[in-house]
Order: sequence, then C-alpha cells, then structure tokens
Amino acid sequence: MLRHEFRPGRLIAGTALVTAAVIYGGDAGGAWETPWFVVIPLVVGGLCLAGAVGAVTGQVRRRRGRPVPEGADPADHAGTRGG
Repeated sequence: MLRHEFRPGRLIAGTALVTAAVIYGGDAGGAWETPWFVVIPLVVGGLCLAGAVGAVTGQVRRRRGRPVPEGADPADHAGTRGG
C-alpha cells in the first residue's frame, strides 16, 4: 500500500530545482564556471513541464474517478472526486 499519492509534476519540479542548485553549487565550489543566465531556462522549462504534467495527471485522475484519501483535504486533491 502506498503511503502517499504519486505526484509526477512535483517530482519534475524538484528535479529541475535540484539540478539548478547543483549547477550553482559547482560554480560556487570552483568545479566549473557557470554564466548566471544558464539556469533561467532550466528552472522555467522545468516548472512549465511540471505544470503540464500536473495538469495531465489531474485530468487522468478525474477521468478515472479516484476518490480523495480519507482524512485528506479535498482542496489538496484538485481534479479528483470523492470526499
């Protein structure tokens, strides 16, 4: 049994932001030289992709009719039926 609901949009957003942190961390540590504008497309693209994946996931869950887990706030599960 899963402990929590899988949210692929959050996974993608987290991966994009951790990647940006690693890039800037490597620059700060002297491992490589990173121009300041390199991370902007990574973060913006990652957040846009995460939003698109989150929207598709919400539509899939709405279509399947998955109920909201017991004791959870229905506002946290936008796009699902139940309650």
